[in-house]
Amino acid sequence: MDLFNVPHLLTERTEPKKNRERRRNRTRQEQAQHDSKNKINKFDSKEAIQRALSRFDTDPLPKGIPSLIDPSPQIIELEWITNGIPKSMQKSVGELVCLPGEFGWLPEQRVSEIAEKIEHLSISLEQALSLRSALNQEKSVYSHGRLMSRSNELKRRYDSGQGVLSLSKKFDAPPVNTFRAILTGRGWSKNKIKEILKLPHKLNKRDREEFKLAEENDKVSSVNQSETQSAAEIFEEVLCNYFSSLGVRFRRQEELLKEQKKSEGRAVITPDLLLLDDVRINGIPCAWIDAKHFFGADLKFPKKKTQKQVDRYVNEYGQGAIVYRHGFCQSLELNGAIQLDASPLDLKPLADFHEKNYNNKSL
Repeated sequence: MDLFNVPHLLTERTEPKKNRERRRNRTRQEQAQHDSKNKINKFDSKEAIQRALSRFDTDPLPKGIPSLIDPSPQIIELEWITNGIPKSMQKSVGELVCLPGEFGWLPEQRVSEIAEKIEHLSISLEQALSLRSALNQEKSVYSHGRLMSRSNELKRRYDSGQGVLSLSKKFDAPPVNTFRAILTGRGWSKNKIKEILKLPHKLNKRDREEFKLAEENDKVSSVNQSETQSAAEIFEEVLCNYFSSLGVRFRRQEELLKEQKKSEGRAVITPDLLLLDDVRINGIPCAWIDAKHFFGADLKFPKKKTQKQVDRYVNEYGQGAIVYRHGFCQSLELNGAIQLDASPLDLKPLADFHEKNYNNKSL
């Protein structure tokens, strides 16, 4: 007998019978829940596809679909070849690119180091850096409560002379969130913090300098996300141009937004592209398309956030598709939406935008 297995055998034999039964019951329950979830997902998928196919004939029509489409919706078959990243690669590259306390823009030396370590892998540097952003975002979200629970301690450390960046690294939290926690420790309300960070000149000298440092070293929870938003808008434009070039008719988010604000006083449901033809991508009917200017990581937070958005679209229009600028993880699954990458798109406008921004920062 292998002696290394003896402790394991003894543990199994001496474990109380009740504990063994409890564990077996829990395993059966988990398996039943898994099987049930799979059945529900399959049902939802069929229902979503049927809803997409019948969207032009339902009464009332889904929001934004015109009562008259002339000529009538055409069947357009599209082949979209994708190359997903394996889950194991997401994990290994994630450990490489996401280090504790590192939430800002990476220096060129660190970027070069990452590029060298992944050059033999089937993942690009852009994908790896976008994955880093997703991991840091998830870390930021799930560490927020823990950080705020220690706001008094953070305030004491800050008042004793420790800077925001050193505290950010020690608590492995984004610098701007760390600064917010310090202000919370002073008894400031969320609204007061939100307003003061929009007008940092009203802060005292030290706070102003520390907040400036926090902003410069925080890509995750920075108050100014204008560059990210601009890039996302350009990617949406690129996607629209692609579908236009294929002769696909659609309504854009801006049209839907304007229409719904007029009829309902607010935006209700506004996918980036609401398709007015019967588009079938890789054989799957798609009623809408949404553009995501990031890597589709198989992580709890971004998946939950995207699924919530997809559910709204599916309830109204049926099956759709998400196009990820930086590709996606093979294991990522969204009920009611297929995952696509940017491989067939002309991304030159995005490249020009990023080059212009880089040159402006270098001046």
